[in-house]
Amino acid sequence: MRDELAYRLPKAELHVHAEACLEPELLLQIAERNGHDLPYASIDEVRRAYEWSDLGAFLDLYYRHIEVLRTETDFRQLVESYMSHAAEQGVRHVEMFFDPQAHTRRGVPLATVVDGLAAGLDSGAREHGISGALIACFIRELGVESAQETLAELAELPAFERIVGIGLDSIEEGFPPPLFAPLYAQARALGLLGVIHAGEAGPGENVGLALSVLGVERIDHGVRCGDDAASIAALRERGTALTVCPLSNVRIGMYETLADHPVAQLLRDGLEVTINSDGPAYFGGYIADNWVAVQRQFDLDVDDLVTLARRSIAVSFATAERKAQLLREIDRMLDKATATN
Repeated sequence: MRDELAYRLPKAELHVHAEACLEPELLLQIAERNGHDLPYASIDEVRRAYEWSDLGAFLDLYYRHIEVLRTETDFRQLVESYMSHAAEQGVRHVEMFFDPQAHTRRGVPLATVVDGLAAGLDSGAREHGISGALIACFIRELGVESAQETLAELAELPAFERIVGIGLDSIEEGFPPPLFAPLYAQARALGLLGVIHAGEAGPGENVGLALSVLGVERIDHGVRCGDDAASIAALRERGTALTVCPLSNVRIGMYETLADHPVAQLLRDGLEVTINSDGPAYFGGYIADNWVAVQRQFDLDVDDLVTLARRSIAVSFATAERKAQLLREIDRMLDKATATN
């Protein structure tokens, strides 16, 4: 029953990277259409390539594969593919990361990227009733000036209104949150919200720094916050949510097994934890697959799952009207289940 509930509960996905939703079949389809040569003779070879061994191998594969994405149609199909899977996992709202610099540095215009992603969100709304928005994630190691220049270019696009926030991803070590204070100030001036990958591969204190210096609304990953008492205190005081991705963390090798993952402790500590997929094509599951894995490993009960669903909606950047609508969907589903029993 709990497995089924994990899939059926209406939920928001708050940590998923568009580029990491590139399933093997879609990769080959887009590559063939664009005349892009890949080192694979069959779909089976592609699937074997997705069984990478470590973070370095994943990043090599990730950047090699996004080379196929060239046109607005490519980016639209990328989101549509995610939406079709997400609809089967109870997703009713998504806030999708994309890495603009990963595309502009290989010559793809920003308008092509954003217009294509926005068209995919529109398709998801029409076909599956999933609302959505974009979060522009900047690559830390490219520096704050590159991020600021890219954000300024994004702000000139007609589809800029589809972007609700900014984030930082990629290499955390050596790039602490305060370095990017000018970027987050620029984003605030443009009316955008802030999130950040922090306390993932970097130290737990990065979580507290992101809150105190950048004033972000959410922390992405944040699983090492337990190593820093000040970060835990700040999370509690502010009620800031963590967008945790357990299967991704295990797949990358941060934890040997799911049993070693701190998600259960974070929940017991009363933090505002949400559970998400990160990059479902590469990391072993979509959002509800993560929920089921955590539920089985740590024996979450029905109330725990309902709390996760409600929280995912409450801490999203959806409008108040949309949040109320989705919370009512949860209530109706639970009322129906109670009446049936």
